[in-house]
Amino acid sequence: MFIKVITVTALNGYIKKIVDSDFILNNANVKGELSNVKLHSSGHIYFSLKDAFGKINCVMFKSQTHKLKITPRDGMNVIVRGKVSVYERDGAYQIYCESIEPDGEGQLYLAFQNLKEKLEKQGVFESTHKKNIPLFPTKIGIITSETGAAIKDIINVATRRNALVNILIYPALVQGVSASADIEGGIKYFNSTKNVDLIIIARGGGSIEELWAFNEENLAYAIYNSKIPIITGIGHETDFTIADFASDYRAPTPSAAAEIAVKNLKDLNNEIKALRELLLRSVESKLTKEYNKVNLLNKSLKINNPLNYIVNQYIHIDNLKENLSYKFNVVISLEKQKLSKFNALLQAHNPLNVLNKGYALLQNDENKVISEISNLKNIKQVKITLKDGSAEFKISDLVEF
Repeated sequence: MFIKVITVTALNGYIKKIVDSDFILNNANVKGELSNVKLHSSGHIYFSLKDAFGKINCVMFKSQTHKLKITPRDGMNVIVRGKVSVYERDGAYQIYCESIEPDGEGQLYLAFQNLKEKLEKQGVFESTHKKNIPLFPTKIGIITSETGAAIKDIINVATRRNALVNILIYPALVQGVSASADIEGGIKYFNSTKNVDLIIIARGGGSIEELWAFNEENLAYAIYNSKIPIITGIGHETDFTIADFASDYRAPTPSAAAEIAVKNLKDLNNEIKALRELLLRSVESKLTKEYNKVNLLNKSLKINNPLNYIVNQYIHIDNLKENLSYKFNVVISLEKQKLSKFNALLQAHNPLNVLNKGYALLQNDENKVISEISNLKNIKQVKITLKDGSAEFKISDLVEF
């Protein structure tokens, strides 16, 4: 029996024709876990799909990657759709993928929770790290799709609220395998040029797969490391992404992000007017209060004026003087009366008054009164006082009767 000898290339080509002609292999839907995922610089994606007992190589060319709703990562459980074919050069078969879908939302949610827990432990979401949103930014950088509804909503809201705000748009993909890197590039651009006061990252609503670019680790770090404050307005109010947790402020929608970033001039003017009126009322109230206080103090000062006290003390002193003078006069009058009585009594008992009646007062040389004749016997000289004066007499002879 003759068996034809063929080349390796011919064999690989033959096997490829057989595989390519198989209906099932040309419309394969295969589920498994992603591993060895490589996002090539060319835009192609190379990876393996495995389960507990087997593995198959896969490739997705750049022309198909724009359809992706998620960024393939190791460990994801997915369903790939494509065709099985042979790569003739290596004699290896692989799946040429047309789509990659998560194997149920539960897998994406699990990946979301795992990354969220990891970044939380690293402190990426800490409130102490978050930057303050400027009250009146003059330039705002917008990172979003230039053709999406989000940018239109932001521009409409921002210009309506304050036409003086400058908006710089950084066009970026917001869905697909390259979206997170594209958005990261926008953050780095604004941080390097430093030509904006605030960054808004925005995208309209979508499924968890469509919003998956905002759940990438590289984007979370880019937001965390940004020196410029970042507001996220991604999806709808119920949508939460990793980017929202990492940002400095999470707005529920793109329009809400614009409202938070741009203060309404009309509202500000009304607020300033209200504050001005409040200030005027406060000033008037304060002035009135202080005026009344000054008046009260003035009245109190008049009542407690030291001059009034001095005048009152003068009056008091005058009263004391009058009282003292009165008491002096009373005392003097009483003493005069006493003196008059004593004088009268003295006059009544004054021995000199007896001399007026013809009596005389005899005194010795020591001015002692001589009241007895016997006292004359021992003295030679005597002083005799009459009513008109005194004279001394010598006793030459004493004759008693």
